[in-house]
Amino acid sequence: MKEKRYDYLIVGAGLFGSVFAHEMTKRNKKCLVIDKRDHLGGNVYCEQKEGMNIHKYGAHIFHTNDKKIWDYVNQFAVFNNYINSPLSLSKGKLYNLPFNMNTFYQLWGTKTPTEAKKIIDKQIQEYGVESPKNLEEQALSLVGKDIYETFIKEYTEKQWGKKATELPAFIIKRLPVRFTYDNNYFNDRYQGIPVGGYNTIIDGLLRDIETRVGVDFFESREELESLADKVVYTGKIDEFFEYKYGQLEYRSLRFEHELHDMNNYQGNAVVNYNDTSYPYTRIIEHKHFEFGKQDKTIITKEYPENWNKDKEAYYPINNDKNQTIFKKYREESKLSENYIFGGRLAEYRYYDMHQIIGSSLAKVGEISKDK
Repeated sequence: MKEKRYDYLIVGAGLFGSVFAHEMTKRNKKCLVIDKRDHLGGNVYCEQKEGMNIHKYGAHIFHTNDKKIWDYVNQFAVFNNYINSPLSLSKGKLYNLPFNMNTFYQLWGTKTPTEAKKIIDKQIQEYGVESPKNLEEQALSLVGKDIYETFIKEYTEKQWGKKATELPAFIIKRLPVRFTYDNNYFNDRYQGIPVGGYNTIIDGLLRDIETRVGVDFFESREELESLADKVVYTGKIDEFFEYKYGQLEYRSLRFEHELHDMNNYQGNAVVNYNDTSYPYTRIIEHKHFEFGKQDKTIITKEYPENWNKDKEAYYPINNDKNQTIFKKYREESKLSENYIFGGRLAEYRYYDMHQIIGSSLAKVGEISKDK
């Protein structure tokens, strides 16, 4: 029998695949990493333009409460002290996010937590329901009418392409409300952007590991699988199993990048556009992630779109129908001894960056323990 050239073929050079390859290489395993895109890094990939690191697939802000994960990524990059403090444009007026005392002052003119809480509680009592049946009822029951109509309704309808009354309540499990003057979007202890962009982390993870870009696993599946003892698959799980139980659904995004001959377009890295009069949900100004002083600036408009097989799959639609289909794929994946499935597409769930890294490290630990 012909000896395999690699211990692991890793399909997908995003964070899950890159961390897995790095860790297994440290354990003296030979890895080959492939990706169908023309670059490594998956959705955290940054493009260098005009001296700026452009988050090609949308804003990525690293944040975690897990010191082990924070220490892990700091092996590969120096992080700056960027704090995510987005703004929200609604009906021509700018508000601070997340919902905090600054937001409530801008909305109602309230100056104390007691005043703000009184308004929210009254509106919850007036508009909330005991058993919310859709997203609108859920939001009204959590934060009341003003916050829902100003910040949630139209933004969410753009994001998902459906009326809020047609969306399931579980999409909004909770809505964080802060009764402090604090615009830091995340509660996590550790936060920042890698100096030089996320490519520094990917380059560090994949240093001295064989990689091939522009390679579609499904076009040469048999040949590629014959190269390695095991396959680590991070793509769409339904595609792997040839859609035998049905096709899973996603929401997609389209990004429009614009170069502007000015040094500052909007004064903030992220501004949300709530109203449906704007077709995009937010504008990102990349230089502010790294406190850039360049003469020009690049912005990105983010447009939510219906998904099809020709578009990138960004957000799984985790409703009952899709979860039923996914469970069948997940059960079948457990029977595939020579295959390892991981990452947001293979697990059909939304992951933050620190969660993907943690998931990959856990998988490596699980495999290594078995040996």
